[in-house]
Amino acid sequence: MRTESSLTDARTWIGFCLMCLGMFMAILDIQVVATSLPAIQKALAIDPELMSWIQTAYLIAEIIAIPLTGWLTRTLTMRWLFTAAIALFTLASIGCAASNSFWTLVSFRIVQGFAGGTLIPAVFAAVFILFPSRDQGVATTLAGIMAVLAPTVGPVVGGWITQTYSWHWLFLINVVPGLIASSATPSLLPRHKTKFGESKALDGLSLVLMAVALASLMIGLKQSPHEGWLSPICIGLFSLCVLSGGLFVWRTLRASHPIVQLSFFRDRSFAIGCMLSFFLGVGLFGSVYLMPVFLAFVRGHDALQIGLTMLVTGAAQLATAPLAVALERRLDPRLLTAFGFGLFALGLGLSMFETRNTDFSEMFWPQILRGVAIMFCLLPPTRLALGRLPEPDVPDASGLFNLMRNLGGAIGIALTDTVLYGRTSGHADALLSRLLAGDSSAAEAIGLDPALLAAALSGPITPDAEAFVRPLIEKAAFVWSVNDAWTMLAAFASLGVLLVPFAWSQQSAATMKPN
Repeated sequence: MRTESSLTDARTWIGFCLMCLGMFMAILDIQVVATSLPAIQKALAIDPELMSWIQTAYLIAEIIAIPLTGWLTRTLTMRWLFTAAIALFTLASIGCAASNSFWTLVSFRIVQGFAGGTLIPAVFAAVFILFPSRDQGVATTLAGIMAVLAPTVGPVVGGWITQTYSWHWLFLINVVPGLIASSATPSLLPRHKTKFGESKALDGLSLVLMAVALASLMIGLKQSPHEGWLSPICIGLFSLCVLSGGLFVWRTLRASHPIVQLSFFRDRSFAIGCMLSFFLGVGLFGSVYLMPVFLAFVRGHDALQIGLTMLVTGAAQLATAPLAVALERRLDPRLLTAFGFGLFALGLGLSMFETRNTDFSEMFWPQILRGVAIMFCLLPPTRLALGRLPEPDVPDASGLFNLMRNLGGAIGIALTDTVLYGRTSGHADALLSRLLAGDSSAAEAIGLDPALLAAALSGPITPDAEAFVRPLIEKAAFVWSVNDAWTMLAAFASLGVLLVPFAWSQQSAATMKPN
């Protein structure tokens, strides 16, 4: 049983807020760097084909670190794990800023990603370890806001830094918060004895198998939209993932000291909570990826304009947070989860009617709905997955819970790219056929005056006319592909609604009555 002693004093809350700040920095780092990859490429003379590895290296290291958080917490304690992770993240950020070559930058990004990956599940584990049940709703909300707000404000921050300063400041902004957090938290978080003996029981082979499985999966997902899901390289990567992952699961389930507690998935509530986290990851990461793509390639906006447009989602999240906390304490989390995923699916679905003229005003209400929904897609499933577990099990379970969200995000982005790359040419061919048949609605879809279409069809199509129409067709076809991607993301969110009835009821005095 968790003790409900004086854990919720001011020192603990300040320490927890610093933990949330560290998590925010780690998530924000991905977004701000993404907006400035062209500037980094130009400064370091990097081959364009290698640029994506600056992000991929971070994400692979992060996704490997996340499930290790439980073992690291048992070994170092939460207090020293966070202190070490944020200090290492800060030092790696300085190394990234000082890099003068591609390989140096990628090396520090790997260190950054690994350190940042432990911060996310550590924060969500801290909610159930540091606080009694009456305070867990507020703590979860604070952590949830920071987790979902970072991808939303990232483009604004990255765009502003890129336009105002040099790319080095994308990393240097981490230094002051990192120094404050790493120096203050040792005296703020509860003290527990370290257990370095845990490191002697570490199953090195299982660790290697897990790292190979996750890395091959991430690289395969990255390459699939470009190479094809059934290309030899992707089949090889996914086969390696299945083989190493299968061996990892077999070995881990039989180990006396497993590095990851896969047995948690036998708990129905935890398993369903993890699936809900996966579906949220698909929709959240997919939408945060898809909006900048549309605004950049269709509307021609720069990073700062894109970020300002996407701030609507973050504002809605902040405004909804107090309501989400109040309802989460009083209502069955299944009802709130169903409401959240239903509203999230609606917000995603309303975006699937975009045109080449869609901009801020047309995106406003879908973003509002998604921003309101996200808090209800995050808070109740977190309690569903972690709320009933014994305190010693929470760090391991939190790692798996957050891993599922990141895996969902990786798969969501890969599927989104597949739709964008795979369906645009088909839509373009269909549009061209309709134009040649004299379809005036097709002309309106690409922004062409139907009268001009009729005049063009009165004789042979000249090369100049074809050169003029081709970019219009390609843009309209891309918009249709974007709408297909929104439809896919809405379908994944709808799966979350369908999954809710299978969850155990979590009603209790703590959830049904105010404390």
